[in-house]
Amino acid sequence: MANKLKLSLSPHVHGGDSVSKNMRWVIIAMLPAMLWSFYAFGLGAVIVTAVSVASCVFFEWAINKFILKNDKCTLCDWSAVVTGILLAFNLPSNLPLYIIIIGALFAIGVVKMTFGGLGCNLFNPALAARVFLLISFPVKMTQFPEVGQMAAYADAITAATPMANLAKADLLSLFLGNVGGSLGEVSALCLLIGLVILLVSKTITWHIPVSILATVFALSGLLHIAYPVEVATPWHHLCGGGLMLGAIFMATDYVTSPMTAKGQLLYGFCIGFLTVLIRVFGAYPEGMSFAILIMNAFVPLINNACKPQRFAKEVKK
Repeated sequence: MANKLKLSLSPHVHGGDSVSKNMRWVIIAMLPAMLWSFYAFGLGAVIVTAVSVASCVFFEWAINKFILKNDKCTLCDWSAVVTGILLAFNLPSNLPLYIIIIGALFAIGVVKMTFGGLGCNLFNPALAARVFLLISFPVKMTQFPEVGQMAAYADAITAATPMANLAKADLLSLFLGNVGGSLGEVSALCLLIGLVILLVSKTITWHIPVSILATVFALSGLLHIAYPVEVATPWHHLCGGGLMLGAIFMATDYVTSPMTAKGQLLYGFCIGFLTVLIRVFGAYPEGMSFAILIMNAFVPLINNACKPQRFAKEVKK
């Protein structure tokens, strides 16, 4: 009789979740915003997205193959594709190709693979790359094509983003996506559809996005009451800029966000608080990217402060 005893390391019971499965759900949730960007910005959006995804996938493969000498393929977990799409979502649709490639190299090579690959990076790769490009190429990164230029790319007509004067922006246009901006941030409606997909599929929980949005709504509402002319309404803050994109797809990144529900609520509150402070009192009209990156650095402290009590541990009286 054959020996049927098999020895293996834990875990021995699996719940069916996997990195690749969760990443595919994230991609599905991003499809509404991606398709809207193709409709709103045309050829430019398609080119930026394709180059960003292809560059991220290539750099992860090349670094694994030729620098780390790792024969195991990590492309099957779809994380490089997610990073490529999120990076494209943070870029204008007329950005030169060489800048997109530099951003992809920074996201994958510096922020992700330098720290050990997926699961080891301290900061969100796509967001870190966006801030790096914003500092390195401020003019190119802040020229946003107008909606409706279906065939334009290099010669697209640019206009100021609504974030430059958020208080006077049309709220319905912000909600639907009929405004200029980065590819994935313009349509709050499409991003909310993505949030529903992520929640229904149980890819994420409600704690981080809801705590961010609630904090921004409450704090910007108080400031609007105090300064009704200078500060936009809380609805404008919710629908404008990259708030929805960051709260739904970037702050919820498994690797760079807290593990416990209490920690996630604290993390989301701090991101929302910092975002409003930067938007209202800072020199830069958009603060979501900086707020998330700042709080990424505090995640180890939040995890330590909010870790659950060990089973059977004696409680001090």
